[in-house]
Amino acid sequence: MVGLVSQENNLVALVSRTGRALQRYRKGRRQVVGCIPYRYKAASVDLEAASSSEEDEIEVLVITSKKGKGMLFPKGGWEIDESKKEAALRESIEEAGVRGIVEGKLGRWSFKSKSQDTCHEGYMFPLLVQHQFDFWPEHNHRQRTWMSISAAREVICQHWWMKEALERLVNRLTARNNNKPAPTLS
Repeated sequence: MVGLVSQENNLVALVSRTGRALQRYRKGRRQVVGCIPYRYKAASVDLEAASSSEEDEIEVLVITSKKGKGMLFPKGGWEIDESKKEAALRESIEEAGVRGIVEGKLGRWSFKSKSQDTCHEGYMFPLLVQHQFDFWPEHNHRQRTWMSISAAREVICQHWWMKEALERLVNRLTARNNNKPAPTLS
C-alpha cells in the first residue's frame, strides 16, 4: 500500500521516483535540482533588535547521503514532466520529508559527480519549510538534522557548490527587510 500526503491540494505518494527514463540532460550533463530547507528559530523575530546575528536565527536542514558519505541538501534529477521548482519540492519531500515555499533560484552550478565519472548541472532553491512529515519516502534510508548555518558550513564542505548555494541563501536572507515577522514551521 502506498501512503499519501497532501501537497497544496494535491496528494503526494510516499514513494520516491526511481529510474532515469524521465531525467533531463543538457549537452550530456544530467540536470539536478535541489533545495536548502530553512526555518527561523523563533516565531516572531525582530532581527534588528536581537542581540545575536540574523544568521544565528536561521536553521537549515541537512540530510545524510544515501551511501552514507557525509551530509548534503536534498537534490536529485529534474524530470521532463515538472518545472525546476516542482522538482526541488519533490526532492525535499522524498529525501528530507519537508514541504514549504520554494523561493527564487540561488544559482546554477556545474560539478562532477562524487559517485560517477560524469558532470552534472545543478540548480538550487531556498525552501522556507512550513511542514515536516513524520514519515517520508526515504525515512528508512536517510537521517535529517536541523542545524545552524555555521554547523552546516562545516558538514557540507565536501560539496563546494552546495556550500556556495548556502552562502547565497545567507546573503539573500540577511539582505531582506528585517522588519517582517519571520514565518515558522507549523
